[in-house]
Amino acid sequence: MAISMAGFVCNDAAIKWISGDLTLFQILFLRGLFTIVLVGGLAQLRGELAYRPSTREVKILALRVIGEVGAAFCFLTALFSMPLANAWAIMQAMPLTVTFGAALFMGEHVGWRRYSAILVGFLGVMIIVRPGMEGFNSFALWAVAAVGMATIRDLATRGLPRKVPSLYITLATGIAITLVSGLCLPFTEWHPVEAGHLGFLAGAACLLTVGYLFGVMSMRQGEIGFVQPFRYTIVIWSTGVGYLVFGDLPDFWTMVGTAIVVGMGFYTFHRERLLARRERLLAPGSTLAHRSGEETPPR
Repeated sequence: MAISMAGFVCNDAAIKWISGDLTLFQILFLRGLFTIVLVGGLAQLRGELAYRPSTREVKILALRVIGEVGAAFCFLTALFSMPLANAWAIMQAMPLTVTFGAALFMGEHVGWRRYSAILVGFLGVMIIVRPGMEGFNSFALWAVAAVGMATIRDLATRGLPRKVPSLYITLATGIAITLVSGLCLPFTEWHPVEAGHLGFLAGAACLLTVGYLFGVMSMRQGEIGFVQPFRYTIVIWSTGVGYLVFGDLPDFWTMVGTAIVVGMGFYTFHRERLLARRERLLAPGSTLAHRSGEETPPR
């Protein structure tokens, strides 16, 4: 998971580096072409292109793609005009928004402790954004919008059966982003694309693929409750890469807000892990479940 987060951050750094030469839609379109070739080739090698989704799965996939496309456009718009670490600090609210969205739209039980963590985490985001105060960057609102779109994506992903291949999902997303950005190209200015730009975009596509693949492998082979907190290594990666490449360092209040958001995310993961363990213990056939049905508590 740590390698996955490094892949995403380095991809963003490459994209940010050339954002002064190419437009957003040029970058997404050209990177998308490289990504389709890479992910499509891997999916073909694994035989995952032959999968045929059901009508219900197509609808969920469509919702997920809408969330992913929206998140990509909103996040990169923010990234082009604010420090790498600041943009990713806001994105760390995602575990909290996904928990809230699951309770609101999917009927998942969320207790007062996790609701409290979500509220405190949102206050942390406000400290990072600081609307209406000195140091406020209006592009931070694009990062907040990206959190909302990414939440839609993750909630839709929860509704997909595990039998749907991960590379199939990733390829569908890559095709959608490429098509949407390609349709927007005629309405924007086209800047000359040089060989160096293509090299950066090809490298970004490779790094993006690393991010997706290592993330999927970690989630499928490791215990989710243990693996998930390692997503927060992205704060370390984004701060380090942002400083080394762009000379940016988060200010004091951004670090305070980030610490609050990450702390509440850790607490949410901890609570979800405890609840999952309790559900396993109370599952039919377990010793604890058998005992809980007895009228007289065991001595």
